[in-house]
Amino acid sequence: MEEKGNERWSGAIANLSEISNSLNSLQNLLNNKAVYVDEDTFNKASLTSDQARTIKVLEQRVETLERELDAAISAAARARTEKRQAEAGQKAAELRAQEITKELENTTKVFELHMEELRAKQDEISKRDNEIKLLEAIIQTLGGKDS
Repeated sequence: MEEKGNERWSGAIANLSEISNSLNSLQNLLNNKAVYVDEDTFNKASLTSDQARTIKVLEQRVETLERELDAAISAAARARTEKRQAEAGQKAAELRAQEITKELENTTKVFELHMEELRAKQDEISKRDNEIKLLEAIIQTLGGKDS
């Protein structure tokens, strides 16, 4: 916004300077070489002058619009770049989430296998403990008969 305001002031100041120069030139011309023309010629010259001023204003407007268009194109390009970067970041995050999920699934499977092994060992220990108790009972029974 501020940039556009500065551009307008700069343009206005340039226009005022140009008008001042034109008036000075016109005054010098009138003082030194006054030419008197009929009304029809004067009207045509005024029309031509007005058209020249209008053309100048329109040229300046076209230049301003071209700068605005360039700025808009640049902004759109930056937005597209940022969008691509965001999409790439999202894809990377999704891939990382998939990797972590896969790693977690693999860790869960390994844990389940270890739990199965521990249960099997626990069952084997329990079975052997029962066998030891049975053997102890047999030994006590046999030992009791001997005494």
